Amino acid sequence: MRVVIQRVNHAAVRIDGETVGQIQKGLLLLVGLAEGDGEEQVVKAADKIAKMRIFEDEAGKTNLGIKDVGGQILSVSQFTLLADTKKGNRPSFVHAMRPPKSSQLWEDFNQELEKRGLTVETGEFGADMKVELENDGPFTIVLDL
Repeated sequence: MRVVIQRVNHAAVRIDGETVGQIQKGLLLLVGLAEGDGEEQVVKAADKIAKMRIFEDEAGKTNLGIKDVGGQILSVSQFTLLADTKKGNRPSFVHAMRPPKSSQLWEDFNQELEKRGLTVETGEFGADMKVELENDGPFTIVLDL
């Protein structure tokens, strides 16, 4: 499982011009699931993200978590995070988990975040999405599990 975590001032996902998910201050999560991932990775990622202190306090130190700042999450499934680019010029996605298992596991991940008291908006699994965001920092972390 690979999650790209971007601290944002705001973010939105649009499909065919219609907004399907939108947040203000919080985290944009790009979520890639690999073959072999399961509930263990989903729970561990949700715990880590819910507790991660990547927001600044009044002294400018990254001591605050998403709940501390009243932030929201926008979760977007993105199998291309599992691209293998070691050979040739065309990325291989053989390590990415296939639907419908990946769709269900992504939904489980979003529910785990909600269980931790987080507000979660989402894109749409498998759709051609347009993601708009304003990075805060920028502050981007890659979480590999």
